[in-house]
Amino acid sequence: MFRSKLYKSQRECYDRQQRYTAMEAFEILKKMSHVKFDESVDVAFKLGIDPKKSDQNVRGAIPLPKGTGKKVTVAVVAAGAQADDAQAAGAEIVGFDDLIEKIKGGWLDFDVLIATPEAMKQVRQLGRVLGPRGLMPNPKTGTVTDAVGDAVKEAKAGRVEFRADRGACVHVGIGRLSFAAEDLKENFDAVINALAKAKPATAKGIYFVSCTVSSTMSPGIRISSKETERR
Repeated sequence: MFRSKLYKSQRECYDRQQRYTAMEAFEILKKMSHVKFDESVDVAFKLGIDPKKSDQNVRGAIPLPKGTGKKVTVAVVAAGAQADDAQAAGAEIVGFDDLIEKIKGGWLDFDVLIATPEAMKQVRQLGRVLGPRGLMPNPKTGTVTDAVGDAVKEAKAGRVEFRADRGACVHVGIGRLSFAAEDLKENFDAVINALAKAKPATAKGIYFVSCTVSSTMSPGIRISSKETERR
């Protein structure tokens, strides 16, 4: 398999067989050679769940204490006072029937879509457009709510969603390489705590099977189980 010079130089910065503490991993990432843009830092978990069972679905959202480091464009489907609250909280796009029709036509120039429970009857019709892109509002992630102003503020401040895929894996962005290692660690801990709280009651055995951290262009660094075993 072809590996770039950059990738090979990054692999030389750590022992691929060793499992590091989260702080060690973030410090290694920051010392590696990187491309010129501010890469995202991501954490990936393998969970001890059976994703084929409906009662072992792991999904939720968490506001990262140090934010995500990216500008988030928020759209809100709401009317009346709730639409006013959304605009006051900083939502870039607010509407109801007009916004639904615009999305139905293929417009998706936003990162987060928030809707009131009243609006969901119409928004559900957009499932084929929003679902594949992970943009469908959901009560479990706090994007279906009457408190739209608070939801907008959380999204702007750095709320991230997580969901186990068919392979029982969860991938979450926890910041940028420009973040201090301590800030990445704080966001990392917040994600682990949220995942621990989302553990299905029916899941047996080891819940956090494995964990790796990486940047956009780097290989993954394996994290010690000590970071998760006491959660």
